[in-house]
Amino acid sequence: MASNVNPDPFTTRPEIEGTFGVVATTHWIATAIGMAILEKGGNAFDAGVATAFTLQVVEPHLNGPGGDVPVIVHDVKRGRTEVICGQGPAPARATIAHYRSEGLDMVPGTGLLAACVPGTFESWMMLLRDYGTMRVRDVLEPAISYARDGYPLVERACATIQTVEQLFRKHWPTSAAVYLPNGEVPKPGTLFTNKTLAATYARILSEAESGGGGRDAEIERARKAWSQGFVAEAIDKFCRTQDVMDVSGSPHRGVLSADDMARWQPTIEAPLTYDYGRYTVCKAGVWSQGPVTLQQLALLKGFALDGLDPTGPEFIHLQIECAKLAFADREKFYGDPKFNEIPITTLLSDAYNDERRKLVTDRASLDFRPGAVEGFGGVVKLRRAEGQREAVGALGAGEPTVGRFGEVRGDTVHFDIIDKAGNMVSSTPSGGWLQSSPIIPELGFCLGSRAQMFWLEEDHPAALAPGKRPRTTLSPTMALRDGEPYLAWGSPGGDQQDQWITQFFLRHVHCNLNLQEAIDAPAWHSEHFPISFWPRTARPGVLVVENRVPKATIENLRERGHIVEVGPDWSEGRLTAASRVGPRRRAAANPRGMQGYAAGR
Repeated sequence: MASNVNPDPFTTRPEIEGTFGVVATTHWIATAIGMAILEKGGNAFDAGVATAFTLQVVEPHLNGPGGDVPVIVHDVKRGRTEVICGQGPAPARATIAHYRSEGLDMVPGTGLLAACVPGTFESWMMLLRDYGTMRVRDVLEPAISYARDGYPLVERACATIQTVEQLFRKHWPTSAAVYLPNGEVPKPGTLFTNKTLAATYARILSEAESGGGGRDAEIERARKAWSQGFVAEAIDKFCRTQDVMDVSGSPHRGVLSADDMARWQPTIEAPLTYDYGRYTVCKAGVWSQGPVTLQQLALLKGFALDGLDPTGPEFIHLQIECAKLAFADREKFYGDPKFNEIPITTLLSDAYNDERRKLVTDRASLDFRPGAVEGFGGVVKLRRAEGQREAVGALGAGEPTVGRFGEVRGDTVHFDIIDKAGNMVSSTPSGGWLQSSPIIPELGFCLGSRAQMFWLEEDHPAALAPGKRPRTTLSPTMALRDGEPYLAWGSPGGDQQDQWITQFFLRHVHCNLNLQEAIDAPAWHSEHFPISFWPRTARPGVLVVENRVPKATIENLRERGHIVEVGPDWSEGRLTAASRVGPRRRAAANPRGMQGYAAGR
C-alpha cells in the first residue's frame, strides 16, 4: 500500500513561500514589524529601516544606535546591486601615537577609545531617502513604542547583563541606571523599557517634522539632529569629560567628537563579486571581511563537491582548509582601500588560488599560511589563546555575546527582506552593544567598539589612522543566479560569519538543500586564525563542530589532524535567508543561536 506521508527531510520549521514578500530576521518582533511595513505598502527598503531600528531596541546586547552597518541592496528600478557602507571611520584624534602614549599596544575592546563614528542612523536615513518610499515617522514609531512601552527581554540579554553586572556597578553607573532596573539584573521575559532612548528618537522625529516640506526635507532634518545636533553634542561632551574604565584595566577618555560626526556620511559603492558556476556572489569591499567568502569559493571550485555528504568529513575538511587560507589572507592584506592599495583582484584570481589550492591536502594544516603578493601586505603577529580565557570578560571585551567561560563570542543581528516587486535588502547591523561602552545618559545608548579591529603597527594595511575604516566582520551577502537576483543571506557571528555563510551556500548549491534545510544542517567553525576582537588571539588547528555532526565524521576529522571540539547540538550560527524566483518569494531562519530564537515569515 502506497504511503501518502511527505518524504521531505525534517526541518525545524517550513521554508516560507509566497508571492507578496518575505522578511527574515534574528528576532520575532523585528520580523513582525518588517512584514507590517510591507503590508502598509512600503517596499523592502522601508521595511529594512523599520526592522533595523526595532532590532536596536529588542536586541540591545547585540546591536545599538551607536554601532555600524553594511547593507547590500538590489533595487529593481535601478537594475543593479549596490553596497551602502555604514562603517564609520576612526576619529580625527585616533592616532597610533595617541594610543601608544596611553600605554596601549592594542586598541581596547571596550570603552571610549574603541569608538568609531556611529554609522547606523545616517545609513538608515540614506536607505530611506534614496531607495525607500515612507516617511521618518513610519520607520521610527515602532522602535519608539517598544523602547517606551516595553518588550520581553530574552534570556541571553539577561545573561549578558549579569556577566557585566559588577562592571556596571563599579565603573559604568550610567549603564547600571538603564540595565539594572531597581538595582537588579532583570529576569528573562521582563517587560523591559529604555525610555531615554525612546525620548531620543522621539526628539529626532519631532525635529524632523518641525519645518514642513516633504519626505526628503524630513529625512534631512533627522540627519542633522543626529550628526550635527543634540545627539552629536551629547556624544562629544561624554567623550571629552568622562574617564571610562575599559578592558585594558585603566580608564581613558574618548577621542570621538561632534566634528567627526558632522564630517562623515555613508557611501554607496559597487559590490565585490565572484562568479561560481551559474551564481554571481556579491559582498562588501575589503574594508569588511566579506571577500573571504569569495576567496573560499575561488579555492573550493577546484574540488568536486557535488554529491558529497554535507555532514561528511571530506566536505567539512575541504571547506575548513580553504577557510584557513582565505582568512590568513584577510589578516595580511585587508584594510581600507581609501588608505592602502589592496590586491583584491589578485587574491580572487584563478592563478593565485590555483597555487594556494595546492596547499590543501588530506591532512589538517596547523600552520598560519597567508599568501604572498609582491609589494603588498603586512606582518601578522600571531597571539595564541592559551591562558586568555580567564582574563577576558571581567571588564567585557567589546564583542557582543558573552560565552560560557566568561569570554565573548561573535554575534550580532541580521535580516533579509524581499518585497513583491523583487527589491532585496540584506544587512548585518552591529556594534553599540550594551556591554561595549557606558550609556550616554542624555541619549540612552552607548558607543560602539569597532576600532578594536585596528592594528597599532604602522606598516599594516589595517593600521589605525584618522578617518580610516576598520576592517569589520559584518558581512551580508547576495547572489545572482543566471544573471538574475536570486538570494540574500547572512548570519551574526564575528569571524564565524563568512564560515557559516559559505557553508550555507555550498549546502544549497552542491547538496540541493532548500533554504531551511541548508540552515538547519549541522555546522562548524575554525578558530585557526586571529579573532578580530580583543585580544586578537588564535587557536591553531581548532575546529568546533555541533554535536549533531556524525561521530564517524568527527573521528575521521581527528584522524586528519584537526583538533576537534564538540559543542551543543544547535550552537553554530544564526543564519537567515530569502530568495526570489519569478513571482515566488521564499525565506528561512535559524532555530539556533545563543538566544535560542530567530524568526522568518
